[in-house]
Amino acid sequence: MGLDALNWKILKCLQNNARLSNAEIGRRVGVSSPAVAERIKKMEDAEIIERYATVVSPIEAGYQIKAIITLRAFMGMLKPFLKKVKTYDEVINCYRITGNENIVMEVVLKNQKHLETFIDQLITYGECKTQIVLSHVVKHSEVKPLV
Repeated sequence: MGLDALNWKILKCLQNNARLSNAEIGRRVGVSSPAVAERIKKMEDAEIIERYATVVSPIEAGYQIKAIITLRAFMGMLKPFLKKVKTYDEVINCYRITGNENIVMEVVLKNQKHLETFIDQLITYGECKTQIVLSHVVKHSEVKPLV
């Protein structure tokens, strides 16, 4: 499915506020509510729109630490790790990457002791490097049309 300018306008609205009604989106982009609904349904069916979600602030929810952890898996430990990582509540994002490390994770933790315990679990799978997140510089930036 190709994305025309109107689809991108609809996506911009949804990326900024997925709770907007089809009528409100229609007013903003200049088409009827049924036309918006039809285009959204097609984009959902084509998996351009993957899901709708609520974004929660980990700090406001009580977590004291947000960190980025990279893992360089030991020989033969990548596949077991890829299965195990899905069970960790601390992991809010995990990517398999190229380069010296195999994995990069974004994690939220209660405190330093929790971080230590979590790292102790990870080091059975590989060598870890941890960076503490100080602040967001770009937060949930929207996907924009290809130029």
